Amino acid sequence: MQPLVRSRTPSRSTRGKLAWMALPLAAAALWLTPGAAPRAQSMPPSGPTAPGAPGMPGMQPPPGMGAQPRMPGGPTARSADLGRYAASVVRVSAEIVRDGVSVETLGANRIGTGVILDERTVLTIGYLVMEAEKVEVTTVTGRRIPASVAGFDHSSGFGLLRTALPIDGLALELGDSDTLAERTRVLTIGQGEPEATPLFVLSRKPFAGNWEYLVEKALYTFPPVNNWSGAALITEDGKLVGIGSLIVNDAAAGQAGVPGNMYVPTNLLKPVLSELRTAGKVPRAQPWLGLTTEVVRGNLMVTRVAPGGPAETAGVSAGDIVLGVGAEKVGDQADFYKRVWAVGPAGTEIPVRVLKGGDVQNMRIRSIDRSEFLRRPSGV
Repeated sequence: MQPLVRSRTPSRSTRGKLAWMALPLAAAALWLTPGAAPRAQSMPPSGPTAPGAPGMPGMQPPPGMGAQPRMPGGPTARSADLGRYAASVVRVSAEIVRDGVSVETLGANRIGTGVILDERTVLTIGYLVMEAEKVEVTTVTGRRIPASVAGFDHSSGFGLLRTALPIDGLALELGDSDTLAERTRVLTIGQGEPEATPLFVLSRKPFAGNWEYLVEKALYTFPPVNNWSGAALITEDGKLVGIGSLIVNDAAAGQAGVPGNMYVPTNLLKPVLSELRTAGKVPRAQPWLGLTTEVVRGNLMVTRVAPGGPAETAGVSAGDIVLGVGAEKVGDQADFYKRVWAVGPAGTEIPVRVLKGGDVQNMRIRSIDRSEFLRRPSGV
């Protein structure tokens, strides 16, 4: 079986061009909805894409954004400055349990990037290692080290790895991602790349994934890059402020059709890092219903339900229209998620009003912790 999540490492000169060739698939939106879609014939080289991710050769940057950000130390960043970050990222290779619910949409073998936080801890994007049976990191020197999934935060999407042996690399300090405004100059680097690539922060806006996922102040960057899955987003002074998650076609605020990448801000990690290290997850998980939704003509339509998940068990099916949570109406996905999560933690019964076959029905869906739905390796 060919992996659906994989990563190539082109030269910096071709990296952005290849990003625009990514196919428009909704695989990222389905990473927790098993059996939701047929296998893709081909996939982008570095992880899932947001629905509608573009292929846009010859695309022009937004007004005021140059093609190559200027960085400290001269007209453009010096190779010595850009190359020093290669020792702070590792290649992450994961083999997923055979019956994993995410195998059909994300593949059984996944490759991406991890960022060194200390000599035994690596931060990555969680979908790379979700349901992983075997994980290995490869350092810049080529050293291959076994690792395990130490923690997974479904709310932010971060995954934390613990290596069996100390890593030969340079740890990155967490920066303050809240300080990054539009037009801020940043760097990104993925596994296998000899040096970082300069980017701009194009916008700070919410990202709502149709798999019950919301990042309120996501980091959108331009130009789009190819090796994004788990890649490091770094400030000019060398602080880690984001982890690569997706390629998108709406990176700009108020301007349609501008591709870029979405990075998850590291400030979302800080409040839960200690708990992920010690317990492997946060104590009060968000309620999960097992719904995939899309806004269709102003209506929030259920496009898929996770087989055996809470929503299916309660009687929700594809084609239903979500009208509200309790007595409160919902508009888009972000509104829906916020109202669901406000009811209570995982395990709470969520009152959802749906339009089914022309009839309005009030359903009560017993939510779960999303991690309970995933498969675990033998003995875990």
